[in-house]
This record gives sequence, C-alpha cells and structure tokens, in this order.
Amino acid sequence: MDCAGYWTEYDQPQKHLFKVWQNCPAKEMTQMSVLRVRIKSGISSIFLLCVWNLVSGQIRYSIPEELEHGAFVGNIAEDLGLNTEELSRRKFRLVSVASIQYLDVNRMNGVLFVNARIDREQICGQRVNCVLVLEAVAESPVEQYRVEIQILDVNDNSPIFQNKEIRLDVTESTLPGARFPLERAHDIDTVNNSIRTYQLSTNEHFSLDIRSRGQWKSPELIMNKLVDREIKSSYHLLLTALDGGSPIRSGTAHISITILDTNDNPPVFDKSVYTVSVKENVPLDTLLIKLNATDLDEGQNAEITYLFSSYNEPKITEIFTINPKSGAIHLKETLDFEEGSVYEIDVEARDGNVQPLSTHCSVRVEITDVNDNAPLLTLNSISGTVSEDDPSGTLIALISVTDQDSNKNGYIDCSISSNVPFDLKSSFSNSYRLITSALLDRESTAQYRITVTCKDRGIPPLSTSRTIVVNISDINDNAPRFTQPSYTAYVA
Repeated sequence: MDCAGYWTEYDQPQKHLFKVWQNCPAKEMTQMSVLRVRIKSGISSIFLLCVWNLVSGQIRYSIPEELEHGAFVGNIAEDLGLNTEELSRRKFRLVSVASIQYLDVNRMNGVLFVNARIDREQICGQRVNCVLVLEAVAESPVEQYRVEIQILDVNDNSPIFQNKEIRLDVTESTLPGARFPLERAHDIDTVNNSIRTYQLSTNEHFSLDIRSRGQWKSPELIMNKLVDREIKSSYHLLLTALDGGSPIRSGTAHISITILDTNDNPPVFDKSVYTVSVKENVPLDTLLIKLNATDLDEGQNAEITYLFSSYNEPKITEIFTINPKSGAIHLKETLDFEEGSVYEIDVEARDGNVQPLSTHCSVRVEITDVNDNAPLLTLNSISGTVSEDDPSGTLIALISVTDQDSNKNGYIDCSISSNVPFDLKSSFSNSYRLITSALLDRESTAQYRITVTCKDRGIPPLSTSRTIVVNISDINDNAPRFTQPSYTAYVA
C-alpha cells in the first residue's frame, strides 16, 4: 500500500492536530519535517509529513505578516529533535541569502522568533504563495535543515482609486443598456484580501456590473433608464470597492455624470479584449498591435482618436505609446520579464464631436522570458583553513545559487574544478555544500584553489564562477631524517 496519512486531534482543549502516517516503510521514514501553523488565537498546530532523500531534514512554519519583534514562531530545537544544551556547542545558526535577517534563534531555549518587520507585500508582491527559505546549520557533526517560513497575508491595505473623482459624459440620446467602464481600484494585498466586489449608491437611472478583464475585476456603469438633460443635467454617485479580507476594507470614488446632447453613435472595437505576446528583449519602438474602431456616424463625429485612458496605472504611459490617429501601440521602454510579466492596458477610442462619445477595450500584453540573467552565487560559512588530518567529508563551504529567470532559464547545474580532493554535494534545490572527499597531505599540496561554476539551462546558457581558496594546516606527522645513513670524517 502507498504511504498515506490522516489528521487526528490529540489535544482537544488546545486544538492541536497531528498528521499520522500509515503504511510508511521504516526505511522511508528516516526523515520527517514539521509544519507549524500560527492560527488566530495564537495557538500553534503541528503537522508531520513524510520526506524522502533529505540531507538532514526540513521544517515548515506558517505565520502572518506584521508580527512584532520577538514574536514566537516555534521551538525549532524541539521540532528538529535537538537538545537546547547542544545549540551553542554545535554552533547552531540560520543562514539566509536575504539582506535582512527576518528571523533568529535563541540558543538558550531553541525558540525561533521574529527579528525584523515582515511585510508580505514588500517581500513577495502579490504572489499567492510567499515563502522565506532559510537553512539551519549545526556542526560537529554537520547537519543541515531546510526551514521554510510561509508568510500569510493580513488584510492591512485598503482598496484605493487612482482618481477620487470619475467624470463621465453621457448624451441624452443614449439608450438603456449602454455601458461605461469605470476606473478599477487597486489593492496590493494578495488574492483573498484583494478586490472582491464593487457597490454603487442607489439611484433609478444607473446600476453597476462587474466584469473580469484578465486577472482583474472591473466595474462598469449601466444605464437603466433614459435621461433628459432638460430635466436633470448631472448625476453624482458614489462607487465603493470592497476587498475580501476580514474585517472588510473599502475605498471610494465619486462619479460625476454630465448629460449631453446629440452625437448618438460611439466608436466600436471589434473585440473587448486583445492579447499580445512579446519577448522581453524586443527593441524599442516595436509595434505591438494596431487597434481599429469604427463609428456609424459621419464626418467629424466619425473621426476617431485613440488614447490611453485615465484608468491605467501610471507605468503604462512610461512603457508604451499609442498613435492617436492609427491606434498603433509601440514599445517606449525596455521590457523586463522579472519586473512584470503581464500588462493590462485600457485604450479609449473617442470620436471627433465637440462633445465626444467614447468606447474602451483592454489590451493584455504578455511578456515571455529570455535568458538574460546569469546565476547568482552566494558563499556562506567558508572554512579557509583545514587541517591535514581532518576526515573525509569535512565541511568547507555552504553555497546557495539563484537565477531570476523562469522555466528552463532558471534551472541551474553546479560543478567544481576537477582533480581536487573535494566534492560538491547537493543539499536542497539550488543549495550545495563543498566537502573534502579524501585525506589531505600538506607536504604534497599546501593550498587548493577550487573553482565553483554554476550554469543555467537557457539557450545559450549563462554561467557564474567563484573561486574558494583552502589552505592546509600542518600536523606533526613526519619524523626527522638524515640525508644519508652514514658519514665518514678524517682527522689529521
């Protein structure tokens, strides 16, 4: 039978849960990992998982962002099965490639705690899964543990409209059912805490519909009843954006509608959403798409002008340009897949009347990755000197490697220079340890220069190399000796 598990509640008052594994062969259960989840009440739940082929083990915690300094994450010594007495003796420590040490360990009691402010949006942006990856290292003997800290989103940001007032011009000849796209709000929290819906203040002439454009929810104003400018020339409504957090946060914008006469046919696009795919290394001024809208009116009322609407994010006009006459969208700034893989552009087509009518479409620009980032090597815990009597397997350095590219462009293979008594062992994904692979002899070789090379799998591949210098210290393993077995001297 396959190795399988089920949840069991072992402490009803504390609501602790274990995942118990059945049918796991003993030889496959040599390593376990612990997942500790901080829940709202502050009580922790521990989950045990089967893990195969790890160097020493792995552990996973889950905590909300914005915890105060010193907040308890978990007892890492207890969860890894280590005695607190040996933490200092074995130089137990955390290793991270991050410039900020967000978490630290108290060697006196083995408690893992928050060491710096953790802002999920600053660390991970709007990625659904936000994980800080650390390595816990203990020496004598060397043991490594992969520590993953899942950062849970807290609803700490309210929806915001770029413009607090949305102005619309509506002709009195507009028929019921007409739609007017509105500016969407922005919320930097993740999906669950991001924009969930919109609400419109009560009125008899207009209602609200919410449409999905790509990954965003966009509000649209719908006319339900004919308007008469001579009776009422303007309307003032309140648009509210609500997020999905608990408690719910909201943001508002005022809608000012001016009722106009004449010009009863707005421009029309043949699609509501256009999709363009382009490589990140295309040159500036590249044509991305040429839009075309038509207008049933004649003369000046049929002359169409294309422009980026005010509903776009500011960076859209920094990266792209649009020809107002032809509707051609060109690249204005160099693209970078690592900075943005998708751009949603709201384009407005406006006719030439003094009181123009307009329509909108969405252009979705999808950026494909190019192998333009070489692997980044980080050396940790380097031992510059090794005794010649140290055993095979002695740790020389911990090596972490990252690549900002995606897919095969981000897969990395590492190797070291040949004909040296050292070996490069993979610990976890993109994590290595450099160790001795044979006994050393200072009298034979007193110093080694080891080149570590990491290469991605892009076409063509990019690589990075670092050199580690290791000096061999002497021990008294050679007795004095004469250069010849006997000497003859003559005395006059």
